[in-house]
Amino acid sequence: MEFSLIDRIRQRTAQGRDDVRLGIGDDAALLAMPPGQELAVAIDTMVEGVHFPIGTAAVDLGWKALAVNLSDLAAMGATPAWALLALTLPNADAAFVDGFADGFAQLAQAYRLALVGGDTTRGTLTISVAVHGFVPPGKALTRAGAQVGDVVLVTGTLGDAAGGLQLVQRGGRSDAQASYLIQRIHRPTPRVAAGLALRGHASACIDVSDGLLADLGHICTSSHVGAEIEAALLPRSSALLDLFDDATSCDFALSGGDDYELCFTVPPQHVASVQTDLARLGCGAARIGRIVEGRGVNVRDREGRQLELVHQGWDHFGA
Repeated sequence: MEFSLIDRIRQRTAQGRDDVRLGIGDDAALLAMPPGQELAVAIDTMVEGVHFPIGTAAVDLGWKALAVNLSDLAAMGATPAWALLALTLPNADAAFVDGFADGFAQLAQAYRLALVGGDTTRGTLTISVAVHGFVPPGKALTRAGAQVGDVVLVTGTLGDAAGGLQLVQRGGRSDAQASYLIQRIHRPTPRVAAGLALRGHASACIDVSDGLLADLGHICTSSHVGAEIEAALLPRSSALLDLFDDATSCDFALSGGDDYELCFTVPPQHVASVQTDLARLGCGAARIGRIVEGRGVNVRDREGRQLELVHQGWDHFGA
């Protein structure tokens, strides 16, 4: 049965690439690196009840399992190429596998990403995806490099996924605004094109997976700087603002996580051109603060007062 499941996945995710010399079906894949490129590799694991609600549609899980990894490549300014999948299932559910593979393939096709191998096993529903991408030498975006005086920006809007999760947990809403927020948690958009556009312009970059405070904090730690954020500048969707009050939507935007937008820093003289470039890509980039001397991330209200923050973002092993 295991091998029939693997065949179902292979058939539904087939993607031809000249650099895949041998893909699914052997003990290891054989892949050809293009000359003059460095390899960017990332891996993420999703566990039922931790990273997604129990009962999430298989097609959405397939999409999201790949999207969260493509977001990591986006944050590095890398072009996606290959993926590996480790799928742990409670039972050999062919219908679930078909739906999962279809969702995975829908997103993979947009980037010509080839699934080249992996594993299936039995246990609690758990999904691990490893992605591989290419970046020219010395051009990768990293968390280190932010300088005092740089501007902090984010793509898209923040807090939507946290709002969507709360709506799922509450149940009972099916209007367009609720559907939009729920879609944001089930089918995030990896900002791959934005990451490529930021190469050579951003001084540091990270994707917002654990919440803005936590993830911008990683940039600050790696770059040995601090950051000041203006709460009033946080980009929030009309759906989030209509369904939640200002304080709640602000909390979601700061610490909710799972939005998979890019948070990055740019020298002041490059801000206008970067915002123009990302506007052309359709995601935009909102200026939300600046890099300062010191450590950690501070958030200020409209009057310039420092906010006392209750939530700092997601921590798998936090209390």
